[in-house]
Amino acid sequence: MNVSLPEPMREFVQQRIESGQYASVSDYVRDLIRRDQGIVEDEARWLAELDASIAQGLAELDAGGGEDLHTVCAEIRAEIGLLGPKTVTQ
Repeated sequence: MNVSLPEPMREFVQQRIESGQYASVSDYVRDLIRRDQGIVEDEARWLAELDASIAQGLAELDAGGGEDLHTVCAEIRAEIGLLGPKTVTQ
């Protein structure tokens, strides 16, 4: 596999090698790929957990659990109304 890079990128990679952070260009590229794989795997795991959470919430609603959004909003509005206008004390 061959990869072409513009000169500024080539210089950057070479600096990383010369600093001792990487043994070679291949080592640098492998590290970048590993990091990208980790990001992709983390995103996939997060999305799977989100999907599971949504499915669980929907199942609870179907089973008669949870609270109706309109009811919750009405309760919040009532609580806010009970608080009255805020006053600033000095």
